[in-house]
Amino acid sequence: MGLTWWPLAIAGFACLAVAVAMALLLPMERERRQLRPMANTSRLTRLPEYARLARARLMSTVATLVLLVLLFGAVMLAAARPTGWSWTVNSTERPEDIMLCVNQPVADQSTADFLTFFADQARTYGSERIGLTSPNRRVVPLTRDYQYAAERFGDLAQLAKPPADVPAPEAAAMRRDAARFSPRVTYADYATSTPDVLAMCLAGFPSFEPADSRRRSVIYLGPGEARGDDETRPSLFSAQDVEAEAIEAGVQINALTPPGQGSAALRSLAETTGGQAFPVQAGATMNSTLDDIRADPPRADANRTAAGWLGDSPNIPLVAAVVAAVLLCLALVVLRR
Repeated sequence: MGLTWWPLAIAGFACLAVAVAMALLLPMERERRQLRPMANTSRLTRLPEYARLARARLMSTVATLVLLVLLFGAVMLAAARPTGWSWTVNSTERPEDIMLCVNQPVADQSTADFLTFFADQARTYGSERIGLTSPNRRVVPLTRDYQYAAERFGDLAQLAKPPADVPAPEAAAMRRDAARFSPRVTYADYATSTPDVLAMCLAGFPSFEPADSRRRSVIYLGPGEARGDDETRPSLFSAQDVEAEAIEAGVQINALTPPGQGSAALRSLAETTGGQAFPVQAGATMNSTLDDIRADPPRADANRTAAGWLGDSPNIPLVAAVVAAVLLCLALVVLRR
């Protein structure tokens, strides 16, 4: 078992060691002077009842201290985010990374429906990671913090509200948020293209992980070609470059384009990588199309007999902390009686 935040665990146990050392080494003469002397204490300590009470007090003190140390240690280990390997022999159970790639205004209703769908989906995930990329921003890096992702997607989906339905100050704030989603940047010698946006989305997958350790998919929403017919400035990537990069990284590309804005190159790219391409509009059509895409997720290599991935594994320290806390409560109840 590894620890993601191991300095936190070291600091916690160092504080525990300092506290124990202070309790053992600090002089106690002042406290002893405050005790009142008693006569014939030797007779008292020889009584069976006194000996029994002394043993019970000693055992309860030792048990309480042990449980407190165990509870503190378990909590510190859990706070340091322990990690462990998970294994599966079923390729369909391997975790999946999903990068949402939005190449159109966030205030469009189709974008709102797209993000609302995945805000609802994120709350049901277990081992997946999900992220969001705009034409020039990594809005949400790949994460397993599903609550954060769902809230972020939901907030962005709210930007499609008609301005007439919200007060003027809120409408102004919504316009600023929409502009920050994909700030307009103009270059003298470059014009972005759909392959450029897809390449940026592909760059959101960690390069240090083997391509076959997790299933990967990009779900693109936007026009088949982002450049005008009269655009002469060069772009960075071609459809062939993106196709080669996606195949090397093991990424399935799915594309959703507005009616009449699809392209043969984008459809070919999706089909070559095992994905699908659809014309889609806002509303129920968007949800049904996304259901079809999610019903056919990327497939892992069938020749691999087992797959493993490293993830958070806090079960053991959390169970130990709960057991120690329950036993500590029971011990305190028994002592009071």
